[in-house]
Parts: sequence; C-alpha cells; structure tokens
Amino acid sequence: MSGESTKRVDMTVTFLEMRKKPAVLPPPPPKGKIAMLRAETPPVHFYRYLYDTVGGPYLWVDRKKIDDAALAAIIHDPQVELYVLYSSGNPAGMAELDFRKEGRCQIAYFGLMPEFIGKRLGYFFLYHTVVNAWSRAITTLLVNTCSLDHPRALPLYQRMGFTPYSREDRFIELP
Repeated sequence: MSGESTKRVDMTVTFLEMRKKPAVLPPPPPKGKIAMLRAETPPVHFYRYLYDTVGGPYLWVDRKKIDDAALAAIIHDPQVELYVLYSSGNPAGMAELDFRKEGRCQIAYFGLMPEFIGKRLGYFFLYHTVVNAWSRAITTLLVNTCSLDHPRALPLYQRMGFTPYSREDRFIELP
C-alpha cells in the first residue's frame, strides 16, 4: 500500500437499451461549422485529451486506471469506433462505439467538452452517434449513465428512444 488516501464517491448507474433504430426525426444541423469525424487509430494522447476533457467534470476514471498499451489495444480494435464532434474546427465532443460483442453495440463513452454544453449540440451528436451504431448489423444498442453525469444525460438518452432496464448503486474511488 502506498499510503495514498482515497475518497469514495457513491453513484447510481442507469443501464439503458434500444432494440430498434430510433423513430425520432433527425435534428436540424446546429448553427456554425459543425463536423463529426471518425478518428481512425487515434493516438492515445489524443484519446486521453478527449476523455479527460469531456469526462473530467463527471469524474470519469476507468480509462485513467489503464496504461497506454492497454488503452491502445481497446481504441485501436477494429470493433471499436471513436467519433469526434468538431465545432468551428475545435474538438467539441467524443463518442465511442464498442461492437466487440456480436449483435450489440455499447456507447462506451459519450459527451461534450464543457464549453460546448448548452449550445444545442448534444441531441444532434447523439442522434448521429446512434445512426452510426445502427449502420452495423446489431439487434441492441446499449448505453449507461450515472448520477455523476450531466443532469440532462438520462433525459437525452430517453428522448432518443433508449429505455432503462436496470439501476445499480455503485461507487468510485478517487485519489
């Protein structure tokens, strides 16, 4: 034991699923120069920048616990896709789709950079993330959110057509 103290943070995780393509209408494009690009074989440092910036306010820690080689093995897997939302040429959000379980896709991580929240980008970005997931032969699209995430995350997923199927009380430990 290194003697470092940790802080336990309790949370409730909500697991959601979508069993068919959403019936929602496509959102109008946001104002300004917006692009959503797939980052193919992203450098680990770029992924960590996105993960830390998007997830920092919500205490995302899982990917911080693994070394660069283990992270590269995940994000460079051909069954994992990383999409980056850009606004006026700047990274504005990230979406990671994990197709490693046959017939299923997990939205492993999804979110916006803090300075792009409240600019009507979330629904647009989630819609196109969901469309990209359903472009593959899947029967189920999964996502989870927790009580530490942005307060509009759960309602946004439900508005898109996700249905909660389970909730669990969990905790994370912060150094």
